[in-house]
Amino acid sequence: MTVDTAAPSTPEELAAALERTGYLPDTGLATAAFLARTMARPLFCEGEPGTGKTSLAAALAEGLGLPLIRLQCHEGIDATQALYEWDFARQLLHLRALEAATDTGLDADAAEQSIYTRRFLLERPLLRALTEAPCVLLVDEIDRADDEFEAFLLQLLDENAVTIPELGEIRAEVPPLAVLTSNRTREVHDALKRRCLYHWLEHPELSREIAILRSRLPGISDDLARQVATAVQRIRSMELLKPPGVAESLDWARALQALDCSVLDAETATRSLGAVLKYREDADRLRSAGIDTLLAG
Repeated sequence: MTVDTAAPSTPEELAAALERTGYLPDTGLATAAFLARTMARPLFCEGEPGTGKTSLAAALAEGLGLPLIRLQCHEGIDATQALYEWDFARQLLHLRALEAATDTGLDADAAEQSIYTRRFLLERPLLRALTEAPCVLLVDEIDRADDEFEAFLLQLLDENAVTIPELGEIRAEVPPLAVLTSNRTREVHDALKRRCLYHWLEHPELSREIAILRSRLPGISDDLARQVATAVQRIRSMELLKPPGVAESLDWARALQALDCSVLDAETATRSLGAVLKYREDADRLRSAGIDTLLAG
């Protein structure tokens, strides 16, 4: 991959480009993303939900001025959903039009060639990433897919190309910047990981979480941003089914702004707890521990 001279030439420049979008990476993540772009290698991001894996791809696309193409993985996803399929309805209409326009009969070979062209090809996210590159390709929650789909991805990650039997090979002129994410609901195979650069995303430290809140919510006061971030950091230290991520911190802060609260007190925290905790058991555990105690430190 040839790096655009206008593109960030150091991890620090890439970090600055991401910060302008409202995404505040730490040094390790900025370096991993820079290397993925410079070396034309996919970036495999693992971590707890809410640590900013998916948001990274969106920020890279915005910061680098590239389109974002997203493939959301799920159980049972296959090549038809991820790569391409033929538009059978349009192909059938085309054949009928040929029959109506041909008086002497329709040549079968010519008719078959005419329907298997790019005109009738429905491009799904993976194929679009190859044909529309340069772009950012987000393969989100790869751990939800099965082993067969992982194996299917290997050629694309290795060669930035796929083979369509009726058309032949389609290769990206410029490799897409691929970001693969996993919440580690299962282990992804080594064959896939070997083809990627790897980065584990942690929940941000207190000062960076405050900075994220202030960056994403310009109207928030410094005191409220610090109170929300501090409370969320303490909640994460508890034994919970689903510790809150940055997304929940932002939701909680937005909820408090919507309630016109300038201070996070126990009553407001109790009323708005559904913005930050998504399991009844976790909310009950926090109430049992004492919200007053949590806010007081």
